[in-house]
Amino acid sequence: MRIVIAGGHGQIALRLERLLAARGDEVAGIIRRAEQGDDLRAAGAEPVLCDLESASVEEVAAHLQGADAAVFAAGAGPGSGVARKSTVDRGAAVLFANAAERAGVRRHVVVSSMGADPAHPGDDVFDAYLRAKGEADEYVRGRTGLDWTILRPGSLIDDAGTGLVRLEASTGRGAIPRDDVAAALAELVDTPATAGLTLELISGSTPISVAVKSVAGN
Repeated sequence: MRIVIAGGHGQIALRLERLLAARGDEVAGIIRRAEQGDDLRAAGAEPVLCDLESASVEEVAAHLQGADAAVFAAGAGPGSGVARKSTVDRGAAVLFANAAERAGVRRHVVVSSMGADPAHPGDDVFDAYLRAKGEADEYVRGRTGLDWTILRPGSLIDDAGTGLVRLEASTGRGAIPRDDVAAALAELVDTPATAGLTLELISGSTPISVAVKSVAGN
């Protein structure tokens, strides 16, 4: 498969790129800064320079041409303010979905966040983040040209992955190593039977491949 990842230099994206490249997929990661390219090459991915905050749908669609799947893993990051939650966590996600639809890339996986909700109350930056992610998820769910799956991990940690998770429509609060999020994404990209599902992910007792097959109805 050829898989294009938005936010290609993110912590989860780099892990995902390594996993996909190791299994023989062709991987491209969209990045904003050229100096990030070496990290992607080291992970086995092709760096694609494109700023999702300023690019047009046509520009992004050109990068998606010929892909079998698209993964949105971009984020404004913890040090950003309210404005970038809107332009990246919402705006770039909407742009990427539109571009995938324009390019005819049906398989579309989104890394969202547990608690994402367009009606989330509050005035803190994290409240704005959850609203932005919720608005983006709602938009993606309305795209009839996409076979979308939305993954909402719990609290992200840097512990080594265990390969054991709980993956359900609603899991309750919990933590999840970034390693395991990436591994779950790799399985989801490969499992189009999960299209139309919004799933929460935390650490648990079920092997990732089994968990994905279970939600896919296999």
